[in-house]
Amino acid sequence: MRVRPRLLLNTPDIELWPAWLLRARGNTDARALAQADWLLRRKQDGRYLAVIQPEGLMPLLPRWRQGLDSDAALDALPDRSRSDNPINSALSLDGLMARLEVLGLDEAYGERTGLELVAEPSVLSLAGFDRYRRPLWLTADAARAWEAMRRTAVADDVVLDAISGYRSHAYQLGIFERKRARGQSVEQILTVNAAPGYSEHHSGNALDIGTPGEPPAEESFEHTNAFAWLTAHAGQFQFRMSYSRDNPHGIVYEPWHWYYAR
Repeated sequence: MRVRPRLLLNTPDIELWPAWLLRARGNTDARALAQADWLLRRKQDGRYLAVIQPEGLMPLLPRWRQGLDSDAALDALPDRSRSDNPINSALSLDGLMARLEVLGLDEAYGERTGLELVAEPSVLSLAGFDRYRRPLWLTADAARAWEAMRRTAVADDVVLDAISGYRSHAYQLGIFERKRARGQSVEQILTVNAAPGYSEHHSGNALDIGTPGEPPAEESFEHTNAFAWLTAHAGQFQFRMSYSRDNPHGIVYEPWHWYYAR
């Protein structure tokens, strides 16, 4: 029986996902995923590029390597002869800096807001699933802390659910591109979204937390039993709320956003 991988392996252009977590987007994908251990997914748009099967690599798109650092993705694959997990490290920020220049953002943004550039981790752990049944990815330590905190809250008759966890630089860039396409300026977007590269979600240590019956990412979350419980107990699990009212970063109040600080 094949062991199901429970890690996301992250490289600058490509994510390697456990194939069992992904939905087929057609008959060809369904057959390929059924036999695969890993799927290579382009970070920019989520396209399925290739799968890793016991027999080797099977491309899902012609010229799938074009314009991508596919070698970095293939080098990230675990050694089948070893049982230990890949070592986590920080990915380079070089590609991000070029994209920020297009948005007219430079180091002055960080100086003005007090926010730091956040590198993506090379390895993330499956921390269960979020409210929408999407895989929830966090660093290994944050995943363990989240599960312990969630279980303890349940014992106190409080239900915490995850709205979202790790987000890539490419995901955050996509938010900006879609909002700019709708006519918003970069400055308008920055009042509610951190600039790509400056979001705590890139670290794999940040969680947006909700509770059943409460809309996601709304200020009204502060009036729930879940928020009261987090305020009293989250620190025991090394989670803190990042963006209080009138925070020095200029980000709107986010009672739902909590960060695991080791």
